[in-house]
Amino acid sequence: MYHLKQLVGKQIDLEISGGIFLQGILVDLGLDIIVLYNGKDYLYIPHVHIQNVKLSTELNNELQGDKIEVPFRDDENEISYRKTLLSAKGRFVQIYIIGDKAIHGYITNILNDYFVFYSPIYKTMLISLNHLKWLIPYRSSLTPYTLGNEALPVKPTNSPMQRSLEEQLKKCEDSLVILDCGDHPMKTGLLKQVQNSMVQLILANGEFVYWKISHIKAVYFP
Repeated sequence: MYHLKQLVGKQIDLEISGGIFLQGILVDLGLDIIVLYNGKDYLYIPHVHIQNVKLSTELNNELQGDKIEVPFRDDENEISYRKTLLSAKGRFVQIYIIGDKAIHGYITNILNDYFVFYSPIYKTMLISLNHLKWLIPYRSSLTPYTLGNEALPVKPTNSPMQRSLEEQLKKCEDSLVILDCGDHPMKTGLLKQVQNSMVQLILANGEFVYWKISHIKAVYFP
């Protein structure tokens, strides 16, 4: 998306997968990610979810004249999706993977095609790199839900994580699991088998359902 360089510093409108529309100042961009400032937060948005971009026809005066101080910045190197995740590791962030609902917490590990995220609500989660819509760093003075640091210790899993999401899910066979924060009634069940890029769940009523791993956005174990 290097042709977007001409829009850096300008107010844009963009559509994100799922019919989500965002507006803000295009602050920075790299080969696979852009940074958008909406007047309050900095949104790190992977290119893969951008449907279209255009200059805003109606300027938001609240965005004009703001001092731009990008949270994750390396003036000597170009930003990238993976570098952004590495910079965010251990810092409080909001992530958006399903619609425009935020999950709050911090990244504890980054693997080949997923990262491990600790949330005060969901605890340890596995998040597909292909399905993160955007990430917002917290301002340094804030914590999720105003919890104290003692309530938000970094809690990496005790066992080593597998390099791919499929391998990690296979390691978790015979565990109760919730996929995609339970946004579908058939995404909660017993993870019975992982094979050939599919997961087999046994639902509460004993029925079997199969889900393609490439379409799984997030996983946590209640």
